[in-house]
Amino acid sequence: MNGKTTACLCLLWMAYSYLNAQNYIGGGNNDGIKVYSSHQYQNPDWIKAAQATNTINGVGLDAKLFEASRFLSQASIGFDEEDINRVEDLGIEGWINEQMQIATTYILPRTEEIYQIITDSLTANAPEELNEDQFRPRWEAFEYAYWDMMMQNDDLLRHRVTLALTEIFVISRKSDLSSFGDGLASYYDMLSRNAFGNYENLLLEVSLHPCMGEYLSHFQNQKANPIENIHPDENYAREIMQLFSIGLYELNPDGTRILDEDGDFIPSYGQAEIKEFAKIFTGLGAADTVPNPYGSYELNFWRGFWTTDVTVPMKMYDDFHEPGPKYLLKGKVVPAGQSGMQDIKDAIHNLFQHPNVGPFIGYRLIQRLVKSNPSPAYVSRITNVFNNNGKGVRGDMAAVVKAILMDGEARACTFLSDEKNGRLKEPLIRYSHFARAVSKFNPFDYYWNINWNLSSEAGQDIFDSPSVFNFYLPDHSPIGAIADNDLVAPEYNIHNTRTGPGYMNAVHRYTADWGDIMHTWEQWGRWEFIAEEDHDYSLTEVVLKTQDYRVLSRDPEAFVNELDRVFTHGTMSANTRSVITNTMNQIPPSQWYDYEENRIYLAFYILLISPDYAVMR
Repeated sequence: MNGKTTACLCLLWMAYSYLNAQNYIGGGNNDGIKVYSSHQYQNPDWIKAAQATNTINGVGLDAKLFEASRFLSQASIGFDEEDINRVEDLGIEGWINEQMQIATTYILPRTEEIYQIITDSLTANAPEELNEDQFRPRWEAFEYAYWDMMMQNDDLLRHRVTLALTEIFVISRKSDLSSFGDGLASYYDMLSRNAFGNYENLLLEVSLHPCMGEYLSHFQNQKANPIENIHPDENYAREIMQLFSIGLYELNPDGTRILDEDGDFIPSYGQAEIKEFAKIFTGLGAADTVPNPYGSYELNFWRGFWTTDVTVPMKMYDDFHEPGPKYLLKGKVVPAGQSGMQDIKDAIHNLFQHPNVGPFIGYRLIQRLVKSNPSPAYVSRITNVFNNNGKGVRGDMAAVVKAILMDGEARACTFLSDEKNGRLKEPLIRYSHFARAVSKFNPFDYYWNINWNLSSEAGQDIFDSPSVFNFYLPDHSPIGAIADNDLVAPEYNIHNTRTGPGYMNAVHRYTADWGDIMHTWEQWGRWEFIAEEDHDYSLTEVVLKTQDYRVLSRDPEAFVNELDRVFTHGTMSANTRSVITNTMNQIPPSQWYDYEENRIYLAFYILLISPDYAVMR
């Protein structure tokens, strides 16, 4: 018996002992085991070697990494390998628990800081571009701050939920709000602060925020004055019911619509209720003003929005609030004689207690985080958590988010092969994941981004929806196989013959067009350049750092494996793998061009436009 045979027998005996101890080979249970092999392959272009011990220690078994990567695609707007490893270490539930304890990253302070940087730079370099109206940040400063923070923050789950909330409680810069970057930042921070709080408080804070008041016209909404033909504005009263809380029709706990005895849907409210809620949302106006070049004026109900401090909740001016009782839902009567603010709190509570809220909000959050077509059973389970978090508390958003992400329909592998399971990832998520995951460079570590290409060409950006109905409705069903199977696919509402190629053009800029991942509109930095990796870049530009991928690019198969782990969670199809590897191999080493860089750009480009990356299962 030679030495190799002895080693093999020893290995088998020790493995048998480990298995009897309810351990398994490949699970990292290699203590005391020495493995011999005839050869340990080390490709000069590989970071890691094919070591003999890897046959039993679990190294190279990526199932847990794939599971963590897929989970993070639901629970964040972007992540990198360090985040994947963190989920693998803590487990999914442990990671969720940790995330819910991490301090919140706020956008408003960074928005104001960036606004000051820009203003100081203009003062020094282009004072003629300043004017008296530039006394507060516009939407561009918020945009820079948002992307800057989203590339560096640790509270990934909170901001994924916040993005979902921006698409439910919609305001948009496609309105007068484009001039109020501080307001956009404040509104975003308000959603973020409430992402793991209670839904009732979230709905109250949404209702009192000046930006929502301006967007849906209950800022300076006044009581009736029949002589002057003035009536309370009904806009917010309608949308808080239709879009923010209960929807159009009475719902079962599983999200399906309740039918009357004739088989018809039952409206959850009517015009009479709209009029009563309109009375509720009267009397709200500015609570404070900001320093401005127009001087200080008395704070009153008629204080204009332009100089209002849009970072603090609106104030109630009772003299302009509709008096008398208000008749709300399910027989609730708000009594006469109480303050206007108490009327609002009573109305919010009336909505909060409506049985529709659990399935209404649960269904929408499932769609944003996990899948377009949750089963009624999935919705019902989330409704039960909304109604009672296990401790008798209704509306616990932290419990709801955790239940959505931990549910079997989100986690079980069996759903990966179900063609009805999943959703089209919206352009914003496809971009943000890429931008967060890749190595990138800016000389100041500024990740400012105007993101105009994605907005104009692919049809989506933060706070950029065309109306209060968001970029897409939750029941949008494109004509064809999806509609024929009674399924919905909301994101396809902005995937069309214009935005499809538009997204590809945007991706081209992020990759093949010198890796221009982010840039700004700021003149002060546009014409100042620095050299990095043999190229000149603007001081306000963020570029793909190809240096970190050069070794991998020499072995296309190894590079594709890395892309699959981070971006497609182990589900990259054989066809996409073949297209990427064949394309990389068609760019051979040469002294006449930078073949490594070209391989990297093209591999990322093909990945980002592939169906494997676009569709989340």
